[in-house]
Amino acid sequence: MRILPAAEVDAALDDLALIDRLDALFRAGCEMPTRHHHTIAAPNGAGSADATLLLMPAWTRGSSAGPATGRVGIKVVTVFPDNGRRSLPSIYGQYLLLDGATGAPLALLDGTMLTKRRTACASGLASRYLSRPDARRLLVIGTGALAPQLARVHARVRPIEEIVVWGRRPEAAEALAESLASSLPPALGRPVTVRAATDRQQAVAEADIVSCATLSSTPLVEGAWLREGQHLDLVGAFTPRMRESDDRAVQRARIYVDTRAGALKEGGDIVQPLASGAIGEGDVVADLFELCRGERPGRAAGDATSITLFKSVGAALEDLAAAELAVTAR
Repeated sequence: MRILPAAEVDAALDDLALIDRLDALFRAGCEMPTRHHHTIAAPNGAGSADATLLLMPAWTRGSSAGPATGRVGIKVVTVFPDNGRRSLPSIYGQYLLLDGATGAPLALLDGTMLTKRRTACASGLASRYLSRPDARRLLVIGTGALAPQLARVHARVRPIEEIVVWGRRPEAAEALAESLASSLPPALGRPVTVRAATDRQQAVAEADIVSCATLSSTPLVEGAWLREGQHLDLVGAFTPRMRESDDRAVQRARIYVDTRAGALKEGGDIVQPLASGAIGEGDVVADLFELCRGERPGRAAGDATSITLFKSVGAALEDLAAAELAVTAR
C-alpha cells in the first residue's frame, strides 16, 4: 500500500487535470452515502469542547471517469476544537483508497491536503460553467489555508489579471497578498497584480469573481453590493449556523450548489434563506451533477448580466476523484 503525505498529494495533483476528473465523475456519478457525523463527548474532561468524527465514503463500479474495476474510498476526519491550546491543528484527515474488485488497500493519502485541493478545484469546475469567460478581477475573502488554493485555481480557469485579498485582520491579508504576488505569476506564466484591500464593499463591487472561504456566522457579501455579471463562490460557512452572503444576495443570483443533498441541509447560505422564506428550493437552478451532464443550464454564452452564486459544502465524490488522480499521477 502506498502512503502519500501532504507534499506528495500536492505535487501529484494538477489543478486543470483535477477539474477535468471532477467533471467526468460528476457526469458518471458514484455511490455516495450520507456523511457520518459522530460526536465525541468532551474527551479532555470538564471545560473542554465536544469533538467530532466525520466519515465520508464513496465508491465507483468502474467507468470512463475512473479505473475499469472501480475504487472504494473513505475519508476520516477528526475535529478537536481544543487542540489550539496544545498548539495542534483542530482538524486532522486521512483518506484510504481501496481496490473496488477486492477491497485490498491501495493507498493512504493525507486527507487535509486532499480536501484543500479538491475543494478549490470544485470551485474551479463551477466557475467553468458559471463565471464569465472574460473575468479578470478576483476578490478572495478570507486568509486561511483555502484562500491561496482558490486564488490559484480561479486564475487558472479564467484570465485573471488582478487579485484582491480581504481579511478581518489587515496584516493577514497583506501577508497573503505578498505571498501570492511572489508565487502566482511564475505558476501562471503571466503577470498578475495582487493587493490587499480594507474596503470590503468596494472590493466586492469591483470584482468579476468573489470567492469566500471563511467561518463567518454573519454575511460578508451583501446583495446590494453586487453588480450584473458577477460570479459569487461561497466555500466556507459549512454549517447551518454560518453564512457568507445575505438574503438579498441569494435572491438576486441564479443559485447553484455542489450537491443538493449537502447544500440544502448543511450550508447556511442556503439553509437560512430557505428557512426564512427568502428563497425556495425551486430557486436552486442546478447542482454539479446536473451542470456537468448538461441537464440544467449554466451561464449562457454572451450572458454578461446574470449574477451566479455557487455554494459548496463538499462531497465524498470529490475526495474519491482526487485520490484516484493522485495515485495514478506520474
